[in-house]
Amino acid sequence: MQEYTIRPLVVGINETDQGVMTYLRDYGKRIYLPIFVFYIQAGDKHILVDTGLEQFMIPDGAEAQCGFKIREFEDALATLDLKPEDIDIIIHTHLHNDHCENDYKCMHTTVYVQKKEYEFLLNPHPVDHRYYPDILDDMNVIQVEGDATIVDGVDVIYTPGHTVGGQSVAVNTSAGRAIITGFCCNDRNFPSAGPAIAPGVHIDLTEAYDSIQKIKEMADILLPLHDLSIGRRKTIP
Repeated sequence: MQEYTIRPLVVGINETDQGVMTYLRDYGKRIYLPIFVFYIQAGDKHILVDTGLEQFMIPDGAEAQCGFKIREFEDALATLDLKPEDIDIIIHTHLHNDHCENDYKCMHTTVYVQKKEYEFLLNPHPVDHRYYPDILDDMNVIQVEGDATIVDGVDVIYTPGHTVGGQSVAVNTSAGRAIITGFCCNDRNFPSAGPAIAPGVHIDLTEAYDSIQKIKEMADILLPLHDLSIGRRKTIP
């Protein structure tokens, strides 16, 4: 099986409340929330997991406090000698706008997303305002149903709850199976003892709880979707 290296790129940042990450925990604690693009490196395809925000403001002092650079999408890809038009495949964890605003720049790509998530994008419920129904209008979209292999060594795992059709991305590496969570969370969702804590934002709490427990058990390398420590790593593993 093909082995890959994952290159995390920080393409945005928000300041928010920890309770957005951890259900019924740590409300009132302000945190920085990095927005990532993950580049999967190896083989003959250029693969991204998510594309992040297109426009954002960097709070004063955020880069120094967080310990990493925050770049526009094109500038982040340039650090890997890539351009948006080089990207062959985009795999979406889910379709909240902060995970897919730069898709349209990748003119030659195929987008993989869960069928339920894509259908929800086209007709979102008012309870969740972070879906832009036309955001993938000009893209070549492949709708996946459940667990699937995208290319050799890169699989998606259906993990609903945070959204109706979230999918985590499992990547075969030299150190085992690295899983990028398909739901918004950080290190606080995974205490050293006891069960994982469900995402603070969810459309179905029971599914969100079950999904995070499943991924915690499956991963050799766990990559929470908004964890600060990931931004300080050049490569995984």
